[in-house]
Amino acid sequence: MDFDLSDDQRALKDGIATLLDGVLPLEATRSAEHRADVVDPTAWAALAEAGVFSLLVPESDGGVGFGLAEGTVVFEELGRVLAPGPLVATTALAPVLPAAAEGIAHAVIDAPGRSAAPPLLEHPATCAAVVVLPRIEQVAEEAVLVPVGDLSATPVERSLDPLTPLASLATPLPVGTPLEGIDTAALRQRIMVLAAATQVGIAGEVVAIATEYAKGREQFGRPIGGFQAIKHLLADALARTELARAAVQSAAVILDDPLVAEREADTLSLSTVQLRWRAVAGAKLLADDAAITNARTAIQVHGGMGFTWEVPVHLYLKRSRVLASSFGTRSELADLLAALA
Repeated sequence: MDFDLSDDQRALKDGIATLLDGVLPLEATRSAEHRADVVDPTAWAALAEAGVFSLLVPESDGGVGFGLAEGTVVFEELGRVLAPGPLVATTALAPVLPAAAEGIAHAVIDAPGRSAAPPLLEHPATCAAVVVLPRIEQVAEEAVLVPVGDLSATPVERSLDPLTPLASLATPLPVGTPLEGIDTAALRQRIMVLAAATQVGIAGEVVAIATEYAKGREQFGRPIGGFQAIKHLLADALARTELARAAVQSAAVILDDPLVAEREADTLSLSTVQLRWRAVAGAKLLADDAAITNARTAIQVHGGMGFTWEVPVHLYLKRSRVLASSFGTRSELADLLAALA
């Protein structure tokens, strides 16, 4: 596969970056920290108008008609600016839910499992409805749509990520409306790829922030970026980002193009179903690791400053942890890959 962006993809990347820098600068986003609703309606409307939510909807249905390969380009940029809100869920649901394609915020949660911990809903004050997705080992079952107003939810007083408000849901969940005819495996895979692309955006941005700081911060009369130890930290972080980016783009192409999936599966002596799960699980594992490890590295490069609230790197670390705990944890994805080995 050729992982260089096409001219159209580069234009898409530049266009969405310019839009986000205008409507969602991090300084403005941070002003909403720890609010019950952190989503700026004006910025959300601008994303809808730009076609972010209808990105994966076919043109015949009124959408933009792009594939996941282009979706990863857009969601890297959304991760770069820590865009708040249920962006992954709303965009992934848009091809099967017209309301989501119109920009009405939706959340996705896993069906409650055996754990005693209650399910958590992100952005409860923003979302109109929740799709309860069968757990990763039960993807053959139907997804269910539940209006947020039907849920019994208790706000979490202080969530890990101050830009991702949470509510604890009482179980059992309401019955809801079954989403008949929806390929829940394909839906989960779309969500995982978009979440992984967001992580790649986080991983790349924290490297950029740390590199810029290392160029300007001086010790012993020279920039700390000139010291070999700092160089190695940042070089390793960049390598992690590029590896994760390639894995995410590969997974997107495999999901987009049945012919690519068929040929790749034949090369690896796998079925196309096995190949898709292997590609998606591997991409999310690598992206989760790159985002979390690179954010830690950026904090280390900043030294004592890195642990202060004013330096935004901690926000990237917290968002990356939220994404890593959603739609396939490290242990769940490792188990899935082991089963496909």
